Amino acid sequence: MSDQEQTEIRLEFAKLKQEHADFDAAINAMIATACDPLQIQRMKKKKLMLKDKLSKLEDRIIPDIIA
Repeated sequence: MSDQEQTEIRLEFAKLKQEHADFDAAINAMIATACDPLQIQRMKKKKLMLKDKLSKLEDRIIPDIIA
Protein backbone atom coordinates (compact mmCIF):
# COMPACT_ATOMS: atom_id res chain seq x y z
CA MET A 1 0.00 0.00 0.00
CA SER A 2 1.41 3.38 -0.98
CA ASP A 3 1.86 6.25 1.45
CA GLN A 4 -0.84 8.25 -0.31
CA GLU A 5 -3.37 5.39 -0.01
CA GLN A 6 -2.55 4.97 3.65
CA THR A 7 -2.93 8.71 4.25
CA GLU A 8 -6.33 8.71 2.53
CA ILE A 9 -7.46 5.75 4.62
CA ARG A 10 -6.30 7.47 7.81
CA LEU A 11 -8.18 10.65 6.86
CA GLU A 12 -11.34 8.66 6.15
CA PHE A 13 -10.87 6.83 9.45
CA ALA A 14 -10.57 10.12 11.36
CA LYS A 15 -13.66 11.51 9.62
CA LEU A 16 -15.74 8.43 10.41
CA LYS A 17 -14.50 8.36 14.00
CA GLN A 18 -15.66 11.95 14.47
CA GLU A 19 -19.00 11.13 12.86
CA HIS A 20 -19.35 8.13 15.20
CA ALA A 21 -18.72 10.40 18.20
CA ASP A 22 -21.28 12.88 16.87
CA PHE A 23 -23.88 10.12 16.58
CA ASP A 24 -23.10 9.06 20.14
CA ALA A 25 -23.65 12.60 21.43
CA ALA A 26 -26.87 12.96 19.41
CA ILE A 27 -28.22 9.65 20.69
CA ASN A 28 -27.47 10.62 24.29
CA ALA A 29 -29.21 13.96 23.79
CA MET A 30 -32.23 12.23 22.25
CA ILE A 31 -32.43 9.81 25.17
CA ALA A 32 -32.18 12.70 27.65
CA THR A 33 -35.04 14.55 25.98
CA ALA A 34 -37.19 11.40 25.69
CA CYS A 35 -37.35 11.43 21.89
CA ASP A 36 -39.16 8.87 19.77
CA PRO A 37 -37.67 5.42 20.56
CA LEU A 38 -37.89 4.42 16.89
CA GLN A 39 -35.76 7.39 15.87
CA ILE A 40 -33.23 6.58 18.58
CA GLN A 41 -33.06 2.99 17.31
CA ARG A 42 -32.42 4.22 13.76
CA MET A 43 -29.60 6.44 14.99
CA LYS A 44 -28.09 3.50 16.86
CA LYS A 45 -28.17 1.41 13.66
CA LYS A 46 -26.38 4.16 11.75
CA LYS A 47 -23.82 4.40 14.54
CA LEU A 48 -23.26 0.65 14.37
CA MET A 49 -22.77 0.79 10.59
CA LEU A 50 -20.14 3.48 11.12
CA LYS A 51 -18.42 1.28 13.69
CA ASP A 52 -18.30 -1.54 11.14
CA LYS A 53 -16.75 0.79 8.55
CA LEU A 54 -14.21 1.96 11.12
CA SER A 55 -13.28 -1.62 11.87
CA LYS A 56 -12.76 -2.41 8.19
CA LEU A 57 -10.61 0.68 7.68
CA GLU A 58 -8.58 -0.16 10.78
CA ASP A 59 -7.95 -3.64 9.38
CA ARG A 60 -6.60 -2.05 6.20
CA ILE A 61 -4.32 0.28 8.17
CA ILE A 62 -3.00 -2.37 10.52
CA PRO A 63 -2.04 -5.48 8.55
CA ASP A 64 -2.35 -8.93 10.06
CA ILE A 65 1.02 -10.13 11.24
CA ILE A 66 1.36 -13.84 11.75
CA ALA A 67 3.67 -14.44 14.68
